Amino acid sequence: MIRRWFVLLPLAGALLAGCGVSGSAAADGVARLPDARFDPAPAHSGEQVAVFAGGCFWGVEAVFDHVRGVRKAWSGYAGGSADTATYEQVSDGDTGHAESVKVVYDPRKVSYGQLLKVFFAVAHDPTQRNRQGPDVGSQYRSVIFYATPQQQQVANSYIAQLTAVHAFDAPIVTQVVPLKGFYTAEAYHQNYAALHPDNPYIAYNDAPKVAHLKQWLPALYRPQVQTVDVQLR
Repeated sequence: MIRRWFVLLPLAGALLAGCGVSGSAAADGVARLPDARFDPAPAHSGEQVAVFAGGCFWGVEAVFDHVRGVRKAWSGYAGGSADTATYEQVSDGDTGHAESVKVVYDPRKVSYGQLLKVFFAVAHDPTQRNRQGPDVGSQYRSVIFYATPQQQQVANSYIAQLTAVHAFDAPIVTQVVPLKGFYTAEAYHQNYAALHPDNPYIAYNDAPKVAHLKQWLPALYRPQVQTVDVQLR
């Protein structure tokens, strides 16, 4: 059972509005977000892990699945404990978890700073606190879960950079917190947008995000989602 439908079906107007870009940031401004000035290569050149939360994980996963250099993305939960990492419990909004996406990427093809640019430009609206579009609750908050001290530095630096250039009309409310654990969501949540493109929620809220990635950041866009078997770590 997907609980968000019981809340959102009456909100047709909100669904039509989508949650990729809100009124707090004009689309042309978001399209011109700067590259991260501080974006060093990681100490180790092998595959890296990044975890982001920005509303319903279906759309965030769909975006990162289309980013060049991303090997695989999973929907899941971060911020709470293992014993409450289920959709039914997280949907109550009191577990500490946020619906999150784990991204395994090749730093030779895409940098952490570039992933952050995608996160802020197309994956969600970083000015909405405890909600994204029609989805309301702390489980939909904006969070960067850093896996290394360097990721923390890059994330804080980029937020400061975006704030300094007034990239958004409203303050950025994205939290930057350490990743203490990522718990993969139930199987039916994985690749949900790709498997259910005609679902009204996907069509109105999530498909536009992938379209914006292609339109605004074409150098980072990958048309075909790779179906590789990557061991979840």
